[in-house]
Amino acid sequence: MTGFIYPNEVEINWGLFIVLYPYLTGLVAGAFIVSSLYHVFGVTKLKPVSRLALISALAVLLVAPMALTSHLGKPLRAFNLMWTPNPMSAMAGFGYIYSFYLIIVLLEIWFMYRKDLVEWAATKEGWLGKVYNILTLGAKDISEKALHTDHKIVTFLAILGIPSAAFLHGYVGFIFGAIKANPWWSTPLMPVIFLLSAIVSGVALLIVIYAVTCKIRGKKIDFDCLMTMNKYLWVFLIFAFVLEVLEVIHMAYEAEEEWPAVKGLITSVIPFSYFVVQLGEMVLAFFLLLVARFRSIPKATAQFLTILSGVMILISVLAMRFNVVVGGQLVSKSLSGYSKFNWPIWHEGIIPTAGFMVLPFVLLTVLVLLLPPWVGEEEPALKPARRGAFEPEEEESDKPLLQQVWERLAHGLSWSGVRRGD
Repeated sequence: MTGFIYPNEVEINWGLFIVLYPYLTGLVAGAFIVSSLYHVFGVTKLKPVSRLALISALAVLLVAPMALTSHLGKPLRAFNLMWTPNPMSAMAGFGYIYSFYLIIVLLEIWFMYRKDLVEWAATKEGWLGKVYNILTLGAKDISEKALHTDHKIVTFLAILGIPSAAFLHGYVGFIFGAIKANPWWSTPLMPVIFLLSAIVSGVALLIVIYAVTCKIRGKKIDFDCLMTMNKYLWVFLIFAFVLEVLEVIHMAYEAEEEWPAVKGLITSVIPFSYFVVQLGEMVLAFFLLLVARFRSIPKATAQFLTILSGVMILISVLAMRFNVVVGGQLVSKSLSGYSKFNWPIWHEGIIPTAGFMVLPFVLLTVLVLLLPPWVGEEEPALKPARRGAFEPEEEESDKPLLQQVWERLAHGLSWSGVRRGD
């Protein structure tokens, strides 16, 4: 503790479990957006990950409220928000928003897999065949007309899911932004910042999952698909970073009475997690994603840089959630002191939090075994590589790499200079 704080501010009430909740819901929203880019906006290069995105979203969505309800001590109390809701409370809408979005994801997955479920129910033997038969829900018509209807329903659900995904995570930022007594939280930009960082983290997660699953299956990564995710991740990263920085710049420019407390927070209390992990890794990932799209970069290197950027962004967004949730509680209501966050090990500490972070991948493994996301997808044939892993392309520029980076930035980072076919 430093400076003057009130006695009731010594203990940090919202710890790592509350940090994890907005982080996981953000991953859900981002992964769903990638799937919708294919189903709604016709980005065909994302076809190899369209099903994987939905399965990943479902796995994370099922775990997201666990950390939140575990924080209550008595998880069943969470249902009080739904049985006796307060229409004036933003938190009262969580149960309804979450349930509505879960239904959309489940329905979209079911209609997308319905043809496969019918075929598996007819071909698989034993208990697995019975499970698939139950999952068909008795709808075994796989005529061309029925499948066409399924496709229309999937498209409609994807369209409906986009604002639902945005609302699911935007409302989390709204809860923090609406707390006027906290200078680190109270800003109308908070819902937008949370939403953009959610999309960024979801796309980054999908990049990593796609690369890992390809490695496990012994399949070659679809380079066009990976570079398309690279492009969208890069674009969303720009907006996420700019808004996060503008929020602090705006506070500094206004220089109201709470600014010295906020300045002290980011410069003396959480400087490493804020400047190095949150902002620093975002900036580095921004340039790595950009460099990965240069024609002079070997494909193997471009893939590595893209995957590495995805990992860095996942860590950066997690740090952002920590800095917002925990950092906001470190500032005293007197604006003249700071609390100290003690990292617990067991009770809402590092070990159970790590368990909640691993659990979505355990569920994802089960879901992938039950509903393989690559079955039924006509994987596009990869173009034969015209060059080796470290062989330059015929049209490679002789200019130094830093000079190429500067020229791209100077010319407005137009897409004309990126890899052909992106």
